[in-house]
Order: sequence, then C-alpha cells, then structure tokens
Amino acid sequence: MRLIHTTLFLASALALSACKQGAEPAAAPAATPTETPANDAAAPPAMATPVASAELQPTKDSTVKGAISFTLVDGQLRASGDISGLKPDSEHGFHIHEKGDCSAPDGTSAGGHFNPGSSEHGSIDATAHHGGDMPNIKADAQGNAHIDGPVASNVNVGKGDAFDIVGRGLIVHADPDDYKTQPTGNAGARLACAVINKAP
Repeated sequence: MRLIHTTLFLASALALSACKQGAEPAAAPAATPTETPANDAAAPPAMATPVASAELQPTKDSTVKGAISFTLVDGQLRASGDISGLKPDSEHGFHIHEKGDCSAPDGTSAGGHFNPGSSEHGSIDATAHHGGDMPNIKADAQGNAHIDGPVASNVNVGKGDAFDIVGRGLIVHADPDDYKTQPTGNAGARLACAVINKAP
C-alpha cells in the first residue's frame, strides 16, 4: 500500500513539475528598430531652415533662371540653390542689389549693389566689400551652377533695418566679378533677376 502512495506522490510531483516548465512566459519579442537619434554622430546633419528665398527669372534674351534659399548656418547667412541656362563652363558675378525691382527688361531696375555700409566693392573675404557682394558662380559643362556660399557678415534677414536683404534684388551677371573694379567688379550685363522674400 505504501508503495502505491509513494508512486502516486512521485507521479503527481513530476506532473506538477512539467506543468511549471511549460508555463514559463514566452521570450520577449525582438525590439523594433527605431530612428537614429538626432544627437547620434552617425546621423546626417539636419538641413538648415530657409529664412529667405529668391526665384531668379531671365532678363530679355536670356535663359538663365534658378531658385536660391538663404539660411543661417552657425550664425552666418548663406545662399544656396541651383541656376540653369548659363553658358557651359562659364563664371558669373552674383550679387544682392539695392532694389527688389525686376521690371526693367535688362534688370537695371534693381539698381546698384546693395551697400548699406558705404564700403568699396571687393571679394567677400576682403576687409572692404559691399553687403551685396558674394562669390562668383561657376557653371558646369551643361550650363548649370550649384550655389552654396557665404553672404556678407554685416547683412541680415528680417530685422527691418538698413542691412536687411529682404525686399532687395538678386542678380546673375554675364561676366565674372574681378573684385577690383569700382563699384561693380566689371561683371557686365544682367542675365537674371529676383526679389528676395522672407520665408513664411
């Protein structure tokens, strides 16, 4: 009789033990991959938000056009964008002008270079230069130019003072700026004109 009780006890214990092993919770599902954190060194840098923009339209007998955005990068105003319709492998003066008026067929209604500091014309890295002076642009073999360069450090966007570029003109010239000839750099005729507008 004792043998039967012992056998039943062992059988019950084994059955309970098997139930406990089968009752273990399932493994946690694999973590879903998440987006790369913004502060991850491997993540690409965030694009700067445009603070102003300009849509270049061709002047009479020109095919030059493009779209330019102005952004703040580390506190420095920069111009970036793309221009098409240029002569292949050519170089051109590129300036902010005093008036946001492109009504004249030749673009002369935009006035002279934007020069709120009454400085001499020159390269943007020279001590003396206009607020509207920017580096020359260079077209590739297809006549397209990608722009990504600095704007004078003494101008701004949206402050409403004499140094604000909003409402000014943007001009692509036919020839390169020599950064010496006063007051225009001998950059020649105007191939495209735009009005600089504050970003919404």
